[in-house]
Amino acid sequence: MSIPKVVLFYVFTPLPDPEAIRLWQRTLCEANDLKGRIIISAHGINVTVGGELAQVKRYVRETRSYAPFREADIKWSDGAGDDFPRLSVKVRPEIVTFGAPDEIKVDENGVIGGGTHLSPEQVHNLVDERGDEVVFFDGRNALEAAVGRFRDAVVTDAAATRDFLSEIESGKYDHLKDKPVVTYCTGGVRCEVLSVLMRNRGFNEVYQIDGGIVRYGEKYRDDGLWEGALYVFDSRMTTTFSPAAKTLGQCTLCGAATSRFENYPDALGRDLTLVCEGCSHTTSDAG
Repeated sequence: MSIPKVVLFYVFTPLPDPEAIRLWQRTLCEANDLKGRIIISAHGINVTVGGELAQVKRYVRETRSYAPFREADIKWSDGAGDDFPRLSVKVRPEIVTFGAPDEIKVDENGVIGGGTHLSPEQVHNLVDERGDEVVFFDGRNALEAAVGRFRDAVVTDAAATRDFLSEIESGKYDHLKDKPVVTYCTGGVRCEVLSVLMRNRGFNEVYQIDGGIVRYGEKYRDDGLWEGALYVFDSRMTTTFSPAAKTLGQCTLCGAATSRFENYPDALGRDLTLVCEGCSHTTSDAG
């Protein structure tokens, strides 16, 4: 029986020869018929790939055979079988593109000078101790946050990761600099960098959720502080942690509650946006 799976993980560690890692990872994925996206830099590796269960397991086992990746926190989810159109394995200056590669320093233990890691349980402990003083800060773009976010979280106007530097330097969030700020993102990789950038710019008490929204959702599902659906970077587009998930998104065309994304044709081209099932035929006709 076919059992498609998707795995998501990252490792921040010094990689003296990123190109050699790229060639190895491409060969390993092709040998196991995996598709998805892998980004490698001198700072580490960021992976989202999918395929058949046995082949994904083989890929994970081989990847962990490389000592710097041995302790990678692999996040598994059910795939659809056609989750990625192709395989992309690239070397770039950053494994998440904030536009500040020179600010990030890593050693064998990960990013240096980032936020304090909190388990999902520790997040709740912090909220119990500090109450409304705690601020959740979304490290994803505004489109992702439209369908799901932590309750009362700060959502920036960032359309892409590279917009975060100008956002946090704009002064809009200076009033948070002395508050406990809990950054969060899908699997945790963006917050590894964002927390460094925020600390470097005067945010004094910065945390990050270990394993991101994924690990938090696995622990508390929809009975905690998370609300809505989780945007994911494959053909599923969104996933939820339980049937009780709220629908926070609104259709761009009619305002109905929806977590459904599609490419919406407009005068400027095709942009990913929220469109409910009822309005979907309108976008098809327009295309």
